[in-house]
Amino acid sequence: MPRLNLRPLHSSPFAKPFIKKPTSTRYFHATSANMTIKTFFEVSWEGPVLDSSGKQTSKVEEQAGIIKFNLYDEVVPKTVENFRALCTGERGIGYAGSTFHRIIPQFMLQGGDFTRGNGTGGKSIYGEKFADENFIRKHTKPGLLSMANAGPNTNGSQFFITTVATGWLDGKHVVFGEVADDESLMVVKALEATGSGSGKVNYNKKPTIVKSGVL
Repeated sequence: MPRLNLRPLHSSPFAKPFIKKPTSTRYFHATSANMTIKTFFEVSWEGPVLDSSGKQTSKVEEQAGIIKFNLYDEVVPKTVENFRALCTGERGIGYAGSTFHRIIPQFMLQGGDFTRGNGTGGKSIYGEKFADENFIRKHTKPGLLSMANAGPNTNGSQFFITTVATGWLDGKHVVFGEVADDESLMVVKALEATGSGSGKVNYNKKPTIVKSGVL
């Protein structure tokens, strides 16, 4: 069951450390090195409306937005190719129509289970699972795109987007891209506001990837 490592070395219970909430989206600046492949998700959801500064308001409504990604194709080409092909759907499987099934504020958004929709499914373009490519990139900031897994070398289609730095996941999950711009990061923040400490989405309409592809 692909999930994030909430237990170090799969042993004792893991307590997610307290992380100070960023005060500005300026914390999320993207970089341009080693990124030539760009993809996108068009997402729809129900949840709190954010104001212009990114703060949550009391107004709840159905919303839509686009998240653009820059992928680290020179660092982890096999992992990037898996994500790219699942974005286009060119192999007959892909992300379009799937949901973000697990959202934990001040941690991450998890999605990519297009077979079961609950975190127990999904598969890669290489078969059900493929090996960890490398751990060169670290979970150093919000807006990073990383592979969810069920332990070493169990990558499939599930991924997560960080909303804070998550260094305790270094060496356990393969970072393969990042959110491309501030507009996309505002969408990530809006999706984050739909989640809960348990990961359950608090609103009737789960965040859904309506369309995905390559830019």
